[in-house]
Amino acid sequence: MTQNEKSIPVIIVGGGQAGLSMSWYLCREKVEHIVFEAKTACHAWDDERWDNFCLVTPNWQCDLPGHPYKGKDPHGFMVKQEIIDYVKGFMNSFTPPLREHTAVTSITRHEGGGYRVVAGGEMWHAKHVVIASGAYQDAVIPGYASAIDPTIHQVHSQDYRNAAQLPKGAVLVVGSGQSGAQIVEDLFLEKRKVHLCVGSAPRVSRFYRGRDVVDWLADMHFYDLTVDNHPLRDGARDKTNHYVTGRNGGHDLDLRLFAKKGVGLHGTLETIRDEVAHFAPDLKENLDDADKTNADIKKSIDAYIAREGISAPTEVPYVPVWEPDGSNIPLDLKAAGITSIIWCIGFRPDYRWINVPVFNGANKPVWHRGVTDAPGFYFLGLPWLHTWGSGRFSGVSRDAAWLASQITGKNVPVA
Repeated sequence: MTQNEKSIPVIIVGGGQAGLSMSWYLCREKVEHIVFEAKTACHAWDDERWDNFCLVTPNWQCDLPGHPYKGKDPHGFMVKQEIIDYVKGFMNSFTPPLREHTAVTSITRHEGGGYRVVAGGEMWHAKHVVIASGAYQDAVIPGYASAIDPTIHQVHSQDYRNAAQLPKGAVLVVGSGQSGAQIVEDLFLEKRKVHLCVGSAPRVSRFYRGRDVVDWLADMHFYDLTVDNHPLRDGARDKTNHYVTGRNGGHDLDLRLFAKKGVGLHGTLETIRDEVAHFAPDLKENLDDADKTNADIKKSIDAYIAREGISAPTEVPYVPVWEPDGSNIPLDLKAAGITSIIWCIGFRPDYRWINVPVFNGANKPVWHRGVTDAPGFYFLGLPWLHTWGSGRFSGVSRDAAWLASQITGKNVPVA
């Protein structure tokens, strides 16, 4: 060890719900550790969500360690402040050894075994390191965005708060995943003219045959399906989440219905050049594919109901309420009155500060249940780390308990 280097058995990088879940188990097992957080604990729920944000999964799925949802509306959907209160309640349920405003800037192998971690300018040595910093560090905005007329206001979804923050005029939303579809509704309800670039994101109904679709899928053990048993295997991690909403009690987000009510739908955005947006000719294909995914989920529920002999109301098949006319006309932003663009095309992880051989040729971390080939080096809180819930309130506790077992060498039961 070098002079002034501190030593501790376990270092956790990231003070969100994943890192704090890991800390909860290590505290219970009396394992000395420290949690480094570059900003403040669980800041993303407050700093990177719009005002009308709410969960798309029912409250009963919120199950952080020792802190299950205990409110009066288990089948409802917590709004932004309720989510913040829930997470803060979890943080206050124990005393994590948390260091906020302490960014980890380097992790390398240590000559004495384990890892050297530089955090807040200090040097640490740890036998075990858990990366719980998430997969959403760098907001994706295309390079050509810098060439767009600066009078057109641009914002990424993580910085969107409400319609009032945007200049008056129409809005172009790029990306139809969960954030894009929900932001379109948020703007539409504020009576803003909206254009949406529709990508390949799938959709799912909120309710079907008398219950929330999530309830049906839970009974069908879908959320217990591991990535190893998923038909796409590791490819499940690259799939876009289904768009749906929990707003006002929850309902479908049918982009065709938005179009029927005046939202302009376009295919995948290819580029914006001289303030003219050009689209791929895939609008119909993307809408049809999203509907097919939804129909396939319903068919699986139908099969389960029939197989188990469950009494449930029937529903008529979905009939599209709007069809594109087949044209693929570029959109002149100024002529359409567009004064704002909201980029809802996701994030890239930033692991440039990790100099440990745990990445593949595409610079993606490689693990099994969060355990890498580098002894004592783990990932936690990523989508499909082990199951669908790994990156959510519903499954991170199970993953954290598993990693605690790897660190302690004994079985650590899930709280």
